[in-house]
Amino acid sequence: MKTLMLAAAATLLAACQDQAQPTDGSVEGRAPNGRGQKPAFVGQTRAPEMKANVAYEVSDYVTGLSKPWGLAFLPDGGLLITERPGRLRLFKGGKLSEPITGVPAVDARDQGGLLGLALDPKFAENGLVYLAYAEAKGDGTNHAAVARGKLVLGAGPPRLEGVQVIYRQTPSLASTKHYGGRLVFGRDGALFITGGERSITEGRRQAQRMDGTLGKVVRINADGSIPSDNPFVGKPGVKPEIFSIGHRNILGAALNPKTGELWEVEHGARGGDELNIVRKGKDYGWPTITYGIEYAGGPVGEGATQKAGMEQPVYYWDPVIAPGGMAFYDADAAPAWKGSLFVTGLGAKHLARLTLNGDKVVGEERLLTEVGERLRDVVVGPDGALYVTTDNDRGRVLRVAPKAALAN
Repeated sequence: MKTLMLAAAATLLAACQDQAQPTDGSVEGRAPNGRGQKPAFVGQTRAPEMKANVAYEVSDYVTGLSKPWGLAFLPDGGLLITERPGRLRLFKGGKLSEPITGVPAVDARDQGGLLGLALDPKFAENGLVYLAYAEAKGDGTNHAAVARGKLVLGAGPPRLEGVQVIYRQTPSLASTKHYGGRLVFGRDGALFITGGERSITEGRRQAQRMDGTLGKVVRINADGSIPSDNPFVGKPGVKPEIFSIGHRNILGAALNPKTGELWEVEHGARGGDELNIVRKGKDYGWPTITYGIEYAGGPVGEGATQKAGMEQPVYYWDPVIAPGGMAFYDADAAPAWKGSLFVTGLGAKHLARLTLNGDKVVGEERLLTEVGERLRDVVVGPDGALYVTTDNDRGRVLRVAPKAALAN
């Protein structure tokens, strides 16, 4: 099994000597795109480098995948993996299954396909698996959708049975971008679905509209019904599944194990990747306020970064890291990582480890720079190791094992 050791970091460092070095103690040496933009509070961006000094080993855990997107460990230690082209796989006992049957048809163009997944909180009893994906409508438009089905294991190949769609994003648009796609169950059993605004101008406007679910975090019951305590239930002209608004494209989300609140990471344009705490009924500003600039240059809208009634990100990156997935570390295998938040970087090709003090980011460390690939998702395994997917046609699941956990 091919192993990448930390010693490779020295080679990487030598190769990067031509890059500008940070002068503020942070890990970021590049100038921000949003020239002249000021953070709303101290520590909101470019936190100082803070190393945990955890020695780790990186190895191939699963190979032979194509654009793996989401991961979920089963109670028996098996690992479910979504591949963006539309396949769901099970890796167990060192073997990767053939594609699991019963998965809905997906629109796999560009950023679409089969995306995030989650296990029902009562999976041990009901075997239900939830899948997020891009779905074509048939008239040239498409949208994000969520379906659930029972995972049947045992006799014969694994399969999904009784698959039903429980959510469809509205309105459908002719776009192949910004679907969001993370699924996270809250402590109360309700399901959070992260969304995107589909990138095009019409979708961007939708992020602030209340009669659709583009650019929103939505919250539904496990069967697709609407929780009675959602913030906009009963309000005329407002979609009752909306939980928060003003998001651009949320690709990573996880519950904070200390507070039970949903945290998410979403893409900005050129600058403005955000880490947010998702709170009931709040407006996170897109596209009215944002850090960074348009891809083509120039301000986003009026160039505002703050506005009364709109939430500020807990943390932001400018230039971007293009966040893909995130996980809070609450295992015992690496005590120095405990309480950290890990965020994968698709564009930056590293794994960011954020040191938290309550709701504040107080330090940042960059790991897995030696891998040199786009990193899509990260989860904490039952053994306390991190499992990270590489986002390419020859995709892998990497096992990032703290040295103390290598014997497990």
